[in-house]
Amino acid sequence: MKADGGRIDSYIKEAQAFISSGRFDEEELNYKLVTGKRLHMVRDKSFAGDARWLSELRETLRASNLSSGGAWRAREVLLKWLEAEPDEGLAALRALWSDDSIPAADRVSAFISQVPDDSDFRGVGTRLRPVSVLLMALGREYPPYKWTEFRAAYDRVGYPKPPTDADEGAEYKHALDFLDHLVERTSALKLERPADRLEAQSVVWVNETKGTPSEQTGGDIPEGADVPEDGSLKALAEGLFCDLRFLRRVEQLLEDKRQVIFQGPPGTGKTYIARQLARCLAGSRDRVRMVQFHPSYAYEDFVQGYRPAPGGARGFTLRNGPLVEAARQAQIDLGRGLDTKHFLVIDEINRGNLAKVLGELYFLLEYRDEALRLQYSDEPFTLPPNLYIIGTMNTADRSIALVDLALRRRFHFVEFHPAKRPVKDVLRRYLDRKADGMQWVADIVDLANSKLEDRAAAIGPSYFMQEELGEEKVKLIWEHSVLPYIEEQLYGQHDRSAEFALERLRRELGGASGAEAESVPLAQPVRNDPDNAPA
Repeated sequence: MKADGGRIDSYIKEAQAFISSGRFDEEELNYKLVTGKRLHMVRDKSFAGDARWLSELRETLRASNLSSGGAWRAREVLLKWLEAEPDEGLAALRALWSDDSIPAADRVSAFISQVPDDSDFRGVGTRLRPVSVLLMALGREYPPYKWTEFRAAYDRVGYPKPPTDADEGAEYKHALDFLDHLVERTSALKLERPADRLEAQSVVWVNETKGTPSEQTGGDIPEGADVPEDGSLKALAEGLFCDLRFLRRVEQLLEDKRQVIFQGPPGTGKTYIARQLARCLAGSRDRVRMVQFHPSYAYEDFVQGYRPAPGGARGFTLRNGPLVEAARQAQIDLGRGLDTKHFLVIDEINRGNLAKVLGELYFLLEYRDEALRLQYSDEPFTLPPNLYIIGTMNTADRSIALVDLALRRRFHFVEFHPAKRPVKDVLRRYLDRKADGMQWVADIVDLANSKLEDRAAAIGPSYFMQEELGEEKVKLIWEHSVLPYIEEQLYGQHDRSAEFALERLRRELGGASGAEAESVPLAQPVRNDPDNAPA
C-alpha cells in the first residue's frame, strides 16, 4: 500500500523544523528509549526466571506515560491478570517477547486472546495500546501505538485505513507498514530522519500533536494570545512564563485523582493556566468546556434538569448540563477506541452551593468505576476516566464559604501564591522578556505583598503582564486596580493605606531617606525566602 506521494513527502518535511530544533529527541524520543530499555531488562528477567519480573513490569508501565490517559484502565486489566495468573501470564509474555519466526501481528493477536474479558479491555485501540508498549522491549522496530494519531496520519497523507474488521494484530501490522513507508520516503527525499520505525512513529506524534510548523519553532507566544494546543508541556511552560516541572506535576495529579483545584489570590493566573493546560493536554478546544459557578448556579444548570420547551412550545424538556454533556462525549470517544482526554474547567468553584450543585457527583468523583442514577434520569451514569476536571478558587474573597472536607478529599489542591512557585518570579521573567527597564515593578509587588498580613490576599502578577508596559501605565494600574484591592483587604485599617502608595514603596526600594520612608522599615525581599527554593 502506498500513500499519496506529494502528501506524504509534505508530511515528512512538516516535521523537519521540530527535528532540527533539538526538541525531537528531548520530547519525543528519549523517554520512549528509556521505557524500551527498562522493558528489555524486564524481558531478560522473565526469561531467566527472576521473580522480580512482575514487580518491575508493574513499576515500568505505571511510570511511563505511554499507557496513561484513556489507556490506563486497559493497562491495569493486564497487570491484574498477570498478578492473578502469573504462570499463565508469564508464558503469554514470553511468547509475545519471543524472537522466533512468528510475525509480530500473530503474537499480538495470540497474547490479547488470552487476556480475560473485561469491560475496560474492549476496543481494538484500547487493547492494542498497552500491548504495543510491551513490545517496546524488543527494540526500536516495535514502537507504541495510538489509534487517534495513526488514523489522523492516514487521512492526512492519503494512506488506506485497515479493514473495519481488523483485529489488534492486523491493526498493528498496518501501522508498522505505514511507518516503513515513511522511512522509505525519507530516504528518497535524502533526509536523515526519520531513520527507523520509532523515529517515524515520533514524527507521527509530532505532526498530530505538536501543532502547525509555525508553532513548532519554539518562538515567543504573544501575551494575551492563546497558547497553541501542541501537546508540549515545555512549549506551554515557555508561553506561560512558568516552570515546566510544575505543569508536569499537575499532569501527574490529574492522572491520579482526575480532578484538581487551583487555589490562590486573584491575579495569579489560575483560570488562564487552567484553560491553557486543559487545551494543551486535550489537544483540541473542542474537548474543553468551561463553566463558572455563582450563588444562583444549581444542579439543574450543571448536571441535568427540566427547562421550558424550546420554540414557545408548552411544557418542559429534560436538558443535560455541561457535566453530563462532557461525560457523554468522553464516553463516546472511549467506545470508539479513541485515546482522547476531555476537560471541564470550573471557574470560581467555591462560589456555588457545592452540596446542591454537585449532588450525587460527590460519590462519582471518588468512585469512577461505579454507576448511579441521576436525580432526573433512570439511566445509570458514570464519570468516564478520560474526563478531567480543573477548578479554580479565589482565597481572597472572605464572603465565600470554605470548601468542605468531603470535596477536599476528592480533589488535589494546587496553591497559586506570588511568593511560591509557579507564580513566584513569573512577573520578573515576563518583564525581562517583554518590558526591559521595568523590572522594578516586580520588586514593588514583592515589597507590597510582604506588608500584607493576610497571605491569602496577596497581589498577583497578572495586573502588570500587559503589552507596552511603561511608568504611566503602571501608575494607572496601581492607583485604579491594585490600591482599591489593597484597601478592601485592609478594611478597618485605613491608617495603613499610605504604606502602599506607589512612590513611597519606590523610595523604600531605592533606599531614599525622609520622614515618610523612615516610618516604614524596609521589608526583606520575598524572593529570598529559603522556603521557596526550587524543589
